Amino acid sequence: MYKNSKRRVIMMLAATATSNLKPKGMSSPFLNLTPTSALSVHSMGKNRFGLHRGGSVPKSTFSTFVSSKRDDPWTDTRNVSYETASVRSTFLPLKMTSNLSFEPSPLPLPYDMIIIGRRETISSSLDKILQVLPKDNNKEEEEQGGGKQSSDQHSSHNMTPILNAMIKSIGKSGKATTFLPYSSSTTPDVSKLTLIILPDKVSRNNHSMSPHTITDSLQGVMEKSEKVQIHVIDHDMEKNMGAVAVAIARALPLYSSKSTTSSTAKMQTNEEEEIIKEQNISVLFHGKNGEVVDKEDLWKSARAVSDGVRLACRLGDMPPAELTPQTYAEECRKIAQDLEGVEFEEIVGDELRKRGYGGVYGVGMGAKIEPRLVIMKYSPKDVDAGKDVEMENIVLCGKGVVYDTGGLSLKPKTGMCGMKHDMGGSAGVLGGFTAAVELKVPKKITLILGIVENAIGPDSVRNDDILTMYSGKSVEINNTDAEGRLVLADCVAHASKHIDGANIILDMATLTGAQLVTTGKKHSGILAKSSQLEKRMFDCGLISGDLCYPMLYAPELLKSEFASKVADMKNSVKDRGNAQSSCAGHFIESHLDASYKGDWVHVDMAGPGAKNERATGYGVALVLSLLQAPGFWHE
Repeated sequence: MYKNSKRRVIMMLAATATSNLKPKGMSSPFLNLTPTSALSVHSMGKNRFGLHRGGSVPKSTFSTFVSSKRDDPWTDTRNVSYETASVRSTFLPLKMTSNLSFEPSPLPLPYDMIIIGRRETISSSLDKILQVLPKDNNKEEEEQGGGKQSSDQHSSHNMTPILNAMIKSIGKSGKATTFLPYSSSTTPDVSKLTLIILPDKVSRNNHSMSPHTITDSLQGVMEKSEKVQIHVIDHDMEKNMGAVAVAIARALPLYSSKSTTSSTAKMQTNEEEEIIKEQNISVLFHGKNGEVVDKEDLWKSARAVSDGVRLACRLGDMPPAELTPQTYAEECRKIAQDLEGVEFEEIVGDELRKRGYGGVYGVGMGAKIEPRLVIMKYSPKDVDAGKDVEMENIVLCGKGVVYDTGGLSLKPKTGMCGMKHDMGGSAGVLGGFTAAVELKVPKKITLILGIVENAIGPDSVRNDDILTMYSGKSVEINNTDAEGRLVLADCVAHASKHIDGANIILDMATLTGAQLVTTGKKHSGILAKSSQLEKRMFDCGLISGDLCYPMLYAPELLKSEFASKVADMKNSVKDRGNAQSSCAGHFIESHLDASYKGDWVHVDMAGPGAKNERATGYGVALVLSLLQAPGFWHE
C-alpha cells in the first residue's frame, strides 16, 4: 500500500511539473527523440582534416536525432527502437564561429588588432609594422578622386606613441588593451587594440617565444570581435612560425554545444531567433624589420598545423555520447578518404579477438560500442613509383580511450570528470599525421589507433583476469584502470611485427597521473630506447612548442614491478613510488616484437593534454617536428 501511494504522489508531482513546463499553446522545450525526427548530418569538411578551415565546427559528423514539430510533443517513445541508438544527443547552433587563417596580407579595415612579440623586437620595429597596415577603402577612393589626402586610419591617430605608452605600462610580460576611434565617410566605429608582450628571456627548457603565454594571453581577448588581425613580430620569425601558429590555434577551440538563447525568457516565449556571428581572424608574421615573412612553405605549415591542432581539440572536447569508438573511426575514415595517398584499415569487435589483439579487445569488450584498431598508411608518390629514395619510416601509435570510467576499478566521481580527454594521445598523432600528409612530408608514415571505451558492463574485464596480448605475452590484470598501456601494447606489437622497415615507433598517450609529478603540466614525459632519439625528441619539443622532457630509462631496474605468479606480467606496478611513469612506458616497450631492430619512444602527455576543461591538441606539432616538416625542424 505504501508503494502504491508513493507512486501516485510521484505521478502527481510529475504531472504538475510537466504542466508548468508546457503552458497552453506552447510546444515543449524538450527534444522528442522519435524515428520520424531522425536527421543525418555529416561533416561538411572544407579541407582534408574533417573540419572547416577557418569555418565553423559542423553541427555533427555523424547521424543524430533532432526534434520535429508534432501535435503531441509528449508522445511516449519508450518502446521505440532506434537504429543509431549509440548517438543520443544533438548539436545546437553556435553563437560564434571562428575562421582562422594565415595569410601574408592583412585584412581590410576596420578590424580589431592584436600585436604579439617580445618587448625589444616590438619597440624597435613598430613604425615598420604600421607602414604595412592597409588604408581604408573609402579614404583611398577619396584620394583617387582628388579629395583630401589621408594616411592610414590607425596611423593618423598616432598609434606609435599610444603603443609606446602601452609597452611601458606592461612589466616584463603581459598585455594591455585600448580603443582607437576609426572613422570614414560611411563607417564611424571604434577599433580595439591589444598588445601582448612576451618575456625576452626564457629558460633552456622553454620555447623562445613562450607559446603558453601567447595562448593564455589570447583567452577572452577575441570573444566579442567579429574581425581580428593578429600581427606577430620576432627577429627569428621564420624559425618560430609553427610554434606560434599552434599557440594561436589552441586559443580558438571549435567544439561547443551551447545554445544561442541569451535567457530563459526567450525559451518561454518560444522565440527561434539565432544570434550567430561569423568571426574572421587572420594572422600575419613579421620579421625583425617589420617585413612580412615571404616563404610560402612556412605559411602552408602554419595552416596545416593549425588545422591539425583544432581537429585534435575538437575531438578531445566532444562528449563520449558523441565521440564513440564507432564515430571516432568514421572520423578517421573520412579523413583518409580526403587525403591523397592514404590507405585505411579497421579491425572491429570480435575480429580483434580472433586475430589475437587481447589488449584492445579486453579493455573495450565491456562497452556497448565495440572496440577497434584503426590503421592508416601514407607513402609519398616517389616511393610508390619505385624510385630509389631513402627515407625514414615512422609509425605513430595513439591511445584512443574515448571515455575511461576506470572499468571495474571504478574512478571516483571527481576523478572521472574530464576522462573524455583520455583519447588525447590518439588525437595528437592523428592531427600530426593528417598535417604531415597535407604537407607531403617525405617520410613513410603509419598511424595506428587503439580506439575503445573503458566501460562497466557484464562483459567488462575483471581484476585477476589474464589477457593474451598481440605480442603473445600474457598479462594478469590487477588494475582495470591501467588500461591505456594494454591498448598501446597491442598497437606497438602490430607495428613491430607488420610495418616492414620501420625506423621509429612512437606511442603517445595520456597514460599516468604520475607524469604530472615527473615532468609537470606543460612538458610531456618521454621515454626513449636510445639516447639519440631522446635528444631528438627533446629538441623537437623546443622547436615545436610541444615541450617534453626525458624520464628515467632503466628497464632492467623497473620491470620487476610487474612480476606475476601466474602470467608473464601484471598490468600495474606494485610500488607506485618507484618511477611509475617510466614503468608504464616499459610495460608498453616489452610488447615490441623481438625481431624489431628500430628505435622506440613513448610520450606520456597526461599533463599538457588538457587545460581548463579543454583539450589542447598537444602532440600535433611534436609529431610534425619529428617528421621534419617545414617550419618544425632546424638543421
